[in-house]
Amino acid sequence: MEKTYITRSGYEKLTADLNHLTSVKRREIAEQLATARAHGDLKENAEYDAAKHAQAMNETRIRELQEKISSAEIVNTDNVSTDKVIFGTKVTLWDFKYEEEIVYEITGSEEADPAEGRISVNSPVATALLGHVIGDQVEAKTPGGVVKYEIRDISR
Repeated sequence: MEKTYITRSGYEKLTADLNHLTSVKRREIAEQLATARAHGDLKENAEYDAAKHAQAMNETRIRELQEKISSAEIVNTDNVSTDKVIFGTKVTLWDFKYEEEIVYEITGSEEADPAEGRISVNSPVATALLGHVIGDQVEAKTPGGVVKYEIRDISR
């Protein structure tokens, strides 16, 4: 199994999600199944079918999280260097197209959430930024076209 690099906070989020699904969500679905069974004939019981579907989806997600956690290698980002862009750093960029500053944290693919400013180390933007220093101008080839940034700051 291939190792997946992840930050400590990303790992903690995955384990919290897994704990929620295995304890809280499983219990809720079991209660829904019991309620639906109490209504009688299961052949034409939409409530029962919905609860069985929810159970299958929950168990699938549990297995996915278990696999991700078992292959995760936690990278300690507490002492990462801020001399250049690397995994675990936060990068403040000037976006030339939109003429605004944006901040991205370079994370593992399992914890990436672009809407929250966390981008995967494997994404086109992060790949273009890796190894660069403050003041560098970087172009990234993205599905939406080429984007141009200037690195304004690198922090933890």
